[in-house]
Amino acid sequence: MTYCVGMRLNRGLIFMSDTRTNAGVDNISTFRKMFTFEKEGERCITLMTAGNLATTQALMSILEERTKAPDERAPSILEVPSMFQVARLVGDTLREVIMRNADVGQRADATFNATVIVGGQINGGEPRLFMVYPEGNFIEASVDTPFIQIGETKYGRPILVRAYDPDMSWEQAVKLLLVSFDSTIKANLSVGLPLDLQTYKTDSLTSGLRRRIGADDAYFKTISEGWGHALKSAFDSLPDIDLG
Repeated sequence: MTYCVGMRLNRGLIFMSDTRTNAGVDNISTFRKMFTFEKEGERCITLMTAGNLATTQALMSILEERTKAPDERAPSILEVPSMFQVARLVGDTLREVIMRNADVGQRADATFNATVIVGGQINGGEPRLFMVYPEGNFIEASVDTPFIQIGETKYGRPILVRAYDPDMSWEQAVKLLLVSFDSTIKANLSVGLPLDLQTYKTDSLTSGLRRRIGADDAYFKTISEGWGHALKSAFDSLPDIDLG
């Protein structure tokens, strides 16, 4: 399994993903799930993947190969003119990869399924954030739905819903995401460190902060321990029920 979050802020976009994959408790590995395609000053596009590892690796390999040898029949992610077209290209490619491996005709076997977060900006357009489904269709983040999660989403969602603010700083956004990931890691062994973090500032057209957060990261330890203590303190401060 995995856990990835892409979030819209007034200042730009922020992305975080874990790196754990597992095929059982005795077969756990670390693989990167965040990928960036950019032409500095022209576009910056980040993808995060969840699902079948063979499917997501094939998807990324095809997208990367097309940047080296573009074809009119298969345009490159570095050539399409808008983020909408990027999302459609990723969706079409993902569907092709899944159908190539499926054994059940028109409908792809869930074994090969994957989902993708696509976010970024192309010169002349606004920053946009999408979630691409295995069928190739996609939805876009909005003011009403400002963040997108894929993978093991349920444990880390409550803090995002309660604490998200579009005006928050990068520092606050990183803190929020780390709490969300810490909650998920604590509850599900299929999500784990290290985490990959990336920011994108609106109209910069180049990637911002990139950081890998490992188990020995002092700030992550502070957040994890502090959030645990804060929850216990908040719980203890709530009034007890009168059972008399």
